[in-house]
Amino acid sequence: MGFFRNIFGGSSEATSVAGESAPRIPRRSTGFHQFTRTILRPDGQKILDLGFTSSSNITFITGLGHRAYNEDVLAEANSSRLVIPGAEAGSTIVDVERFLAEDMQYEPEWFDAVLMWDVCDYLPEALVKPVVERIYSITKPGGALLAFFHTRDAGAEAPYYRYHIKTEDTLELQLGPHFQLQRVFQNRHVENLFHDYSSIKFFLGKENIREVLLVR
Repeated sequence: MGFFRNIFGGSSEATSVAGESAPRIPRRSTGFHQFTRTILRPDGQKILDLGFTSSSNITFITGLGHRAYNEDVLAEANSSRLVIPGAEAGSTIVDVERFLAEDMQYEPEWFDAVLMWDVCDYLPEALVKPVVERIYSITKPGGALLAFFHTRDAGAEAPYYRYHIKTEDTLELQLGPHFQLQRVFQNRHVENLFHDYSSIKFFLGKENIREVLLVR
């Protein structure tokens, strides 16, 4: 069972989330707009959101006639239950096998589309490839994946934001937990990481973010 998972469909009420009253920064997103276009029809699609639970996202997705699934992957990945003491003093190792056994447990090719946001940039190194592979396995052929990546100009102290959907082309950013930016992917690194996907498109986002739309 994941650390925090909710499933919503049809007219289900969204769960209230602590901290949603904090300030939000609007940002237009070409990548999200393109993602939205890929999921408009037919109704009844299953959409996985890998960010912090957002009532705005649930409302938007269910408003399109789809089912919204949520898994807060970064919270799960940083859980103390996954920490294995390292051989060197003060070092730690992430228990990848336990993560894969307990988190993101869905049937193969279950989802029609996935919102990954900038999860890759903040994941512990050992989990990046396994998470990408798990997403690929649970996404249907032809399914869309939206991912964001920081550019080098973002800096090592780039804050982690929660993403709330406002409209089909506008997101609202809200400061989230203090996750440390782990790495900056260049375009070729992104292409290598998602090499199994049939297509990949890059969009220039705002404030040192690249938006990437992939098709399984």
